[in-house]
Amino acid sequence: MSKKVVIYHAIDTEGPLYESLDAKFERIEELFKIQIERTEENLKKLRNKEIDLGGIEENIATVLSGHLTNYNDTWDKIDHMLKRLSTEEVRFHLPDCNGNGWVFNWHCIDHVDFDYNPRRRDIGYHNIHDHFVNYVEKNKQFRDEIQWHFHPMSTYHDAHRCATSYTNSEHLHQILTRRVIERNWFPSCFRAGFQVERPDSNHFLEQWIPFDISNMALDDNSELDEVIDFKNGRSGDWRLAPTDWSLYHPSHDHWAIPGNCRRWIGRALNVLNRIASMDQREMDKAFKRASNGETTLVGLASHDFRNLETEVFHLKELIAESSKKYPDVQFEYCSGVDAFRKTIWGEDMSKVSGYEPLELDFKFIPASKDDVPGLKVTTKSGKVFGPQPYLAIETKSRRFIHDNLDFSTDLKTWHYAFHSDSLPIEDVKRVGIAANDQYGNTVVKNIDMKEVL
Repeated sequence: MSKKVVIYHAIDTEGPLYESLDAKFERIEELFKIQIERTEENLKKLRNKEIDLGGIEENIATVLSGHLTNYNDTWDKIDHMLKRLSTEEVRFHLPDCNGNGWVFNWHCIDHVDFDYNPRRRDIGYHNIHDHFVNYVEKNKQFRDEIQWHFHPMSTYHDAHRCATSYTNSEHLHQILTRRVIERNWFPSCFRAGFQVERPDSNHFLEQWIPFDISNMALDDNSELDEVIDFKNGRSGDWRLAPTDWSLYHPSHDHWAIPGNCRRWIGRALNVLNRIASMDQREMDKAFKRASNGETTLVGLASHDFRNLETEVFHLKELIAESSKKYPDVQFEYCSGVDAFRKTIWGEDMSKVSGYEPLELDFKFIPASKDDVPGLKVTTKSGKVFGPQPYLAIETKSRRFIHDNLDFSTDLKTWHYAFHSDSLPIEDVKRVGIAANDQYGNTVVKNIDMKEVL
């Protein structure tokens, strides 16, 4: 029996975040429906629980704690933190069972198409992604991974807010099509913004992304109703999801109910946060499960605009304590893909029956006397996760478009035709396709039309 806990530290990587004094009080007013004069003196009193608030003093003090409000509000501050995170002291303070150091999984977001940006988000395609790709490339010895994070667009296009509808978020496909074409990249692991999933995002993820680390289910959900943004399932609604650290396939109609969909969903609790925080009881629960012979994925959720060094040392204390209680359990720091693979299929993928990494062929088919020009995608080995690869098109006017492919009866081949119902070939600059297989192997291929026409 495998007795192992795999640690998947998922960072909602959102770049610098600024918060003014007024904004701190605005959050308190929104979360707890109280109004207090916005002064530095009152902020200090709230942090010290010196104002009678009818029993919610502790909750407000937590929200306003130094760790949760001392933001990395510039790239210089984030880079200073990253420099600290690159030290032996941080990474190898508590080596895992293989002698390896801590692994960060940078789930990068794009802040784009916003009209109001009071928290000084870094606005632009790829800005945050590129910054952390550069960091990971320079520090390959740490085995960090780049993955994806997304915030649905708020009604008034406010950069500091997160809605729930992917259908209403036009920037969704803009981000992914540009990632495919401009960065030759596509995600295999996903973290939902504010842990929000709904039927539309459930169905979206089912088409392309095999691993989802968004479940924040709690044994006792009463704390969620104490703050306005989680009451009645407004934000991270995982009330019906497993809390035993097991992975599951979601159902078609509800992302939190185990069912027959394709992707795997893992559980991740927050770190030193105001809601759904990881504690010793939860870490012990994971180690106990592993001690019973079930490899257990422990997801941990953080933000890059907070002090990750503080959070890592806190987590290592929890891990060390659980390891003492369950000395027969090994623990390993993992990238997201490896964490899911090791938990589901074991240590050696070559021993998995039928395992064959995905390989695709992607061709431009010139016009003929019988047909218009088009694209052909052929599965050479493995199997595409979901019904079809992701198609990305860049026009000469720099529009980025996602479209459906046309299916073949063998369900392993797809076509796309450039004609009056899609796009004229004369307006196409570049095209790309991307796909994962169920194991998290990713294929991205691009064609520059100047090279084939």
